[in-house]
Amino acid sequence: MFLRKLGFTMIELLIVIAVLGILAVAVLAAINPIEQINRGKDTGTRSDAEQLLSAVDRYYAGRGYYPWMADNESENLAAAWVELQGTATTTIAVGADGEDMLANLSSGGTSEVKESFITRIINAEQTTPLRIFNEGSLSSDSTYICFTPKSASFREEAWKRCSDDGVARALPGDFPPLACPAGGTCATAATSDLATACFICLP
Repeated sequence: MFLRKLGFTMIELLIVIAVLGILAVAVLAAINPIEQINRGKDTGTRSDAEQLLSAVDRYYAGRGYYPWMADNESENLAAAWVELQGTATTTIAVGADGEDMLANLSSGGTSEVKESFITRIINAEQTTPLRIFNEGSLSSDSTYICFTPKSASFREEAWKRCSDDGVARALPGDFPPLACPAGGTCATAATSDLATACFICLP
């Protein structure tokens, strides 16, 4: 007696594989994994910027002068736009006093941040570069921590702060002018996709 074996034919298997492939492509297109990764990086960088800005504010509140100043007798002459990145052994001096701002924030009995945090944010292989801006004319000037976003959603946020549908906005107060570079890559870009040079600045 002949028994018929049940199973799938090769054509049926190919159809199932093709359907699964189409569904996988549709899901990947919907979630855009590269955008999700970049958004995660930007969120981490924003968190680092907030922590660093908070540390600068706490340092100023406790001592009456900024961490780039030698003491409260110094003038606030911070460089207007300083990138806080290099290697783990780089001393980054901000301002005329030549004080190592990051070392001052991470040392002493009342260190504002851990040394491991400083080592990480200045390592180009681990993080997006942060930049600090301070007007430098008065001790009460606002301090900003800025970074160039990697994700489309963060880039749109930066572009909207710099641009009004392709027309450069008037910047608020002492907002760093270099955060909104002129030209087709930021403030005058027609869309946020073209605004690759705009910076997210906190606060």
